[in-house]
Amino acid sequence: MCLAIPGRVLNTDGLYAKIDIMGIESSVNVQLIEKVNVGDYILVHAGCGIQKIDENYFNYLVEIYREI
Repeated sequence: MCLAIPGRVLNTDGLYAKIDIMGIESSVNVQLIEKVNVGDYILVHAGCGIQKIDENYFNYLVEIYREI
């Protein structure tokens, strides 16, 4: 089973982004996602951003992870 973690983009240079994952800052590769901008919400798997998500889904996932 694979698990993707939701995060919010803090800054990016187009290849990598610093993201906030539930209060922890991490650098991830975002080359798989088209046009990543500061403030975007993304899913991260194995150090790579894999998909943009909307804020509602981000909040839902954060709640699920906190319950776990």
